[in-house]
Amino acid sequence: MATKTIERFRNDPASAAEYLNPILEDGDQEELMLALRRISEAFGGVQKLARSARLIANTLYRTLSSKGNPELKSLPAVLRAMGMQLTVRPLAKHVD
Repeated sequence: MATKTIERFRNDPASAAEYLNPILEDGDQEELMLALRRISEAFGGVQKLARSARLIANTLYRTLSSKGNPELKSLPAVLRAMGMQLTVRPLAKHVD
């Protein structure tokens, strides 16, 4: 990831959220895990992020891989360590 992008994500978590939201909306878990791993560089890398999120680094490395399958409690912890949060919002049009 480019140095300017890393700095922008570090200084402005809203930019990181703008990057992640379309991936979340698409529902591609593999791409989400890889995007979170890329963003982790802005926050000192996976090891530092794991300490901040109070997670085991080896587990976080596996979680943020293409085959990662995070527990629900891990995702909010990782996002919080990056200055973001997981939210739920209604769809523009309710689907039956």
